[in-house]
Amino acid sequence: MKKLYISDLVDKIGSEVELCGWVHNKRDHKKIVFIDLRDSTGIIQVIGDEKFKELNPEDVVCIKGVVKSRPEKLINPKMKTGKIEFEAKKLKIISHAEALPFDISKENLDVTLPILLDYRSLSLHHPKIQAIFKVEETVIDAFREALKKKSFFEFQSPVIIPQTAEGGADVFEVKYFDHQAYLSQSPQFYKQIMVGAFEKVFTVNKTLRAEPSVTTRHLAEVITLDAEMAFIDSWTEIMDMAEYTIKYIFEEVDKRNKSELELLGVTLPKIADKIPRIKLREAQEIIFKRTGRDNRKEPDLQPEDEREICRWANEEKKSDLIFVSHYPTSKRPFYTFEDPDDPNYTLSFDILGRGVEWMTGSQRINDLKLLLKKAKERNINIHKSELYLQAFRYGMPPEGGFSFGAERIVMGILGLQNIREASLFPRDMERVDIRLSTLD
Repeated sequence: MKKLYISDLVDKIGSEVELCGWVHNKRDHKKIVFIDLRDSTGIIQVIGDEKFKELNPEDVVCIKGVVKSRPEKLINPKMKTGKIEFEAKKLKIISHAEALPFDISKENLDVTLPILLDYRSLSLHHPKIQAIFKVEETVIDAFREALKKKSFFEFQSPVIIPQTAEGGADVFEVKYFDHQAYLSQSPQFYKQIMVGAFEKVFTVNKTLRAEPSVTTRHLAEVITLDAEMAFIDSWTEIMDMAEYTIKYIFEEVDKRNKSELELLGVTLPKIADKIPRIKLREAQEIIFKRTGRDNRKEPDLQPEDEREICRWANEEKKSDLIFVSHYPTSKRPFYTFEDPDDPNYTLSFDILGRGVEWMTGSQRINDLKLLLKKAKERNINIHKSELYLQAFRYGMPPEGGFSFGAERIVMGILGLQNIREASLFPRDMERVDIRLSTLD
């Protein structure tokens, strides 16, 4: 097993060590050959002899040598290892890489996103691509940590389900032995079953939606960060918990990913001491006054509306994030609690960040009769999910929850133009690893 990494070398000047990694690039100066050696922790300049001439980019090598200080005039302040170099004594070639479809050593990859995804195994070698997923790792870890600090219980939700949580046709049907089943579009039913036993729960899940859309914001498979909490006195407690969670995530990204943020040239979104909270109709009125675009009777915010209300929050409230609440009953799932003081609107909310929805949440109906009535109104045969109904038959406290999209958070933090950049192996209408059009 590899025992030493490039990031370990800064304080090992004068030591003879072995490094293993990939040839990032090569500079041939006749008798002396310089390579940049890369591993998962960084890059270091290696001084080699003529044997290094046969190396190509992305060859895998192990090199024994001595860690040395660079001459002062050759120090590279942009690199963590810019004050040291590695003088090779012995080279072992583990495997040769084939000719590359594009130059992976460039600071910015000059190829389109489809090409990066076509050659995902290679593009993941690039430090800036790796930085995206180091941030995503922190986002997911921090979500877990934030809720564990509040005594939430983690569980794993099923992927194969008997009935969809939200109704509608945007689901993947699967043949389950001799029966029909579905791939989960949400862990919602299971969150509510679990909250009836453990009171505060969360799950990190893959969820799947057969949405017939090819946009920069949608994927067929996403990572959702879901939480549910019982014995609430007010729906605003759910918003408070969601706000605490996203702030915790920001704090951890700021602490753990400073080098990644610097490499990608981004700063964390601004967040107010209290994330501003407005109702949907208030947001639409603000948008109308600012733009003249009249969507005040629409049941949801259009993509341009989301961007505009985020611009307003930035300008007026000094926050890149905003809560928008009270969506119409018709636009929210059947289990969403209606506002008794605002008929036909729900105690539901979204967090919008930098122009895109990051999270959705609500208080849930906890009365069985009302739940059955609402399901019937939507033509949902809820009795297919008898296990779910049991949770209400045997005592369900007042409760609610929320669900963040991990890729949406990363897209927003890093200012990515396409959500596929925040997915290791994106699934959409046109791709399952390979472009589906190539199969025609």
